[in-house]
Amino acid sequence: MTGDRVTVSLDSDASAALETLTSRTENGQSELVRQALTFYAANFEAATADASANLEEYHRMLAGGEHVLLDVDFLHCFLEHIEGESGDPDPDFLECTDRVAEYHTSEYDERFTDLGELLDWLSFCGFLTVRETEADTYHIVFPTESMKWFMLRFIERSTASLDFDIDVNEGVSKVLLTERHE
Repeated sequence: MTGDRVTVSLDSDASAALETLTSRTENGQSELVRQALTFYAANFEAATADASANLEEYHRMLAGGEHVLLDVDFLHCFLEHIEGESGDPDPDFLECTDRVAEYHTSEYDERFTDLGELLDWLSFCGFLTVRETEADTYHIVFPTESMKWFMLRFIERSTASLDFDIDVNEGVSKVLLTERHE
């Protein structure tokens, strides 16, 4: 193999990691460094994003029992089967979810300064996919119709005390949310 040669100085942690990987994989150091660079390039955005604070917070909530790992299919089952006699969501379920949203209102008031930050957090938690389409407008994609109504209700109620209002423009499974300041 011909190619560019690179000389690298390793600190003790990197040196130990390289030694461990060479013994575990039985690959040479050069091959491992090539693989590491290729992997890093392919995952650059994830590797350089400041997700560490979010990951630490999520780990804290998991470890403390505040959040649980739940197969997304279970969540969809719950949301699909909470209808009352009228075919609408059971009023007791709505009351309970509204209490959860109201609790999060005070938490979000201290934590988020704009809609984008909140949507990034909810996206990180796996409830939706978001991308900003204009300065304060976000295109939201939900995995199912039931997740859409559930999360829209939660977002509208949990942001009640924040310094902005939200305009909602609903599509079938997508929504445009616009942060509006009065």
